[in-house]
Amino acid sequence: ISEDIKMILASSKHISTVIVEIKHGNKDILSRLTTIESHLSDSDGRLAAAEAQITSLTSTVAVLHERLNDQENRACRNNLRILGFTEGVEQGNPTCFWEKTLPALLKQPEGTVLSIEWAHRSLAPRPAPGQRPRPFIIKLLRFSIKKLLLKSAQDLGSLEWERHKILFFPDLSKALQDRRRLLLPEKNIKYGLFYPAILKITWKGETSSFTTAEEAEKFVSALSHSCRGGGEEP
Repeated sequence: ISEDIKMILASSKHISTVIVEIKHGNKDILSRLTTIESHLSDSDGRLAAAEAQITSLTSTVAVLHERLNDQENRACRNNLRILGFTEGVEQGNPTCFWEKTLPALLKQPEGTVLSIEWAHRSLAPRPAPGQRPRPFIIKLLRFSIKKLLLKSAQDLGSLEWERHKILFFPDLSKALQDRRRLLLPEKNIKYGLFYPAILKITWKGETSSFTTAEEAEKFVSALSHSCRGGGEEP
């Protein structure tokens, strides 16, 4: 019996030792879990701060992009983009060529001073024979002359030079062209596009202005419903 008691006591002592070791192990695990939770909490805080910073930077980049696009278009405010002239027609001196050609092409009064600052082809590789020629970019010193030339081209309608159709456009950035394209209405309603990208719709003598395609769509949709109700077609 004494031997059995000794064995039981020895086993109990061993079990107690194992329990103590388990407790120490659990304590170590708990400490590690606490450390991990602390690190996770710190990581969540840093992630939230990073996301907030990314949102702020994205907003800043969008604002800067808008300002850059605005500055680009303001820098091109006096520019004309002219399409249709064959390659090499300027014979190495585009400014001189346009000083002579523009007044005659647009039927300007004799002695009209254009004050061209510079003129060149668009910065693209020279096209192969038979391909569409690159447009000309012309910078005028005065905005009033640019408006005069655009209006003259519009009033004359179809323009030709040596059996080539000639087109005149304001020189706008691609981003602004895309915005204007989005604002073009599908309905047969009088409209106008103004710098930088404002759509004005006139209906029954009242003019409304829109800066986004969504606003214009809502207006046209509401107008369509009201016209159907009144038996009119916009």
